[in-house]
Amino acid sequence: MQFAIPSLDSILDPALQNKINAKTKPLGALGQLEQLALQVGRIQQTLTPKFSQPHLLVFAGDHGAAKAGVSAYPQDVTWQMVENFLAGGAAINVFARINGLELKIIDAGVAHDFGQRDGLIDASIARGTRNYLEEPAMSAGECAAALAKGAELARTLADAGCNVLGFGEMGIGNTASASLVTHALTGTPLVDCIGRGTGLDDAGLARKRELLGQAVKRAALPANAEALNVLTEFGGFEIVMMAGAMLGAAERGMTLLIDGFIVTAALLAASRIEPAIRDYCIFCHRSAEPGHLALLHVLNANPLVDLGLRLGEGTGAALAWPLLRAAVAFLNEMASFEAAGVSEKI
Repeated sequence: MQFAIPSLDSILDPALQNKINAKTKPLGALGQLEQLALQVGRIQQTLTPKFSQPHLLVFAGDHGAAKAGVSAYPQDVTWQMVENFLAGGAAINVFARINGLELKIIDAGVAHDFGQRDGLIDASIARGTRNYLEEPAMSAGECAAALAKGAELARTLADAGCNVLGFGEMGIGNTASASLVTHALTGTPLVDCIGRGTGLDDAGLARKRELLGQAVKRAALPANAEALNVLTEFGGFEIVMMAGAMLGAAERGMTLLIDGFIVTAALLAASRIEPAIRDYCIFCHRSAEPGHLALLHVLNANPLVDLGLRLGEGTGAALAWPLLRAAVAFLNEMASFEAAGVSEKI
């Protein structure tokens, strides 16, 4: 599948910076908010950016390797948490609700039959991936289908007027998948990509490292493996579909709210498919998962907050969303020195 993401034009940067500098504050006094305002203005190509119909998409999928012990929780927790999302009881429901984000839950490939449900988008590619310890997690055709479905979801929202999209995920075993994707795409030593995920103890962490080492040996990918090959070997349907949604959203000029470890792994894969996507991304938080540091380094990203989060679900994106709103609000509403009659620095 081909994507055409335009490189951002910096022609308005001087005017945006002048507008920021002219506000009634010392130069640079709003720190990272000033960088945010400039970036959003650049993405939207206007001196008066605004957000419309903000959405947060949570992609859910199961992993065949989960039953081998790469997570502290049983695989059934994936579908049980989807039920929790649909009932409005999860952290992301609370954070999206209080921050005015429209939340949509997508079944990308959960090993469960939900039937027709209000609030659930059925985009299932299969009932979970295969066990990457023994074979590729998915076929090339399944990978392409997940990518295309994600792009379709983002484009549909763009057509309805949405111009900012946050990303979250749910899938028991997906920190293991993200660790493998991170290792394969960044060359970071595998041990530095693997964390405790949903709360593994020391013995569980050691087992996770051993199992993921077996997966790397089984796949025997070259050091310069293409992103689609890496996703086919190790990805989850929720990870691939997220990458597709990111690519589709950036094509339509949306601002992308990037959550933690798993979401950033999906973004890195997307950026290897279409590098221009990077400039559309706001990195919302720094995850407690060690692999996230490697991803942030490769992507040259400076997240907005560091709260020790490792929940996923898009919670970091939802919590950072008010900071983006504040950045756009000060750019549009804060008085300039001239308008306020305040003397500038001598």
